[in-house]
Amino acid sequence: MTPELTYLVYSIFLMFVLILVPATLAILENGLMAQAGPRDNLPEPSVLNKRAVRLRNNMFENMIMFVGLVLVAHVAGVTSNLTIWGAQLFFFARVVHAIIYLIGLPLVRPLAWAASVVGMGMIAVELI
Repeated sequence: MTPELTYLVYSIFLMFVLILVPATLAILENGLMAQAGPRDNLPEPSVLNKRAVRLRNNMFENMIMFVGLVLVAHVAGVTSNLTIWGAQLFFFARVVHAIIYLIGLPLVRPLAWAASVVGMGMIAVELI
């Protein structure tokens, strides 16, 4: 497996963790039975849970582009130091972004997001 595909798999694992965080928080806040039901009348989620949901949604949005870039590069046989560094930058920036987002650090979060976009850009440059 190429390094780019390896970081894609790591990013998918990260995505799974980011799906579990708000689900786990909701179970802790409302109980398993409430979450296992239709969830029609649940109380307002905590600030942390709302933040975790926004983080998860943001990761989904970015994964769509990252998955596409990595798979197109793989199918096209395009691999270089730039694509590898781009995939690594994307993954590690997303880990940092997740931590910053969950703890609620202002102004720093967009920098981590921007770093992940730069990583995708590095892969895109090699495809063009």
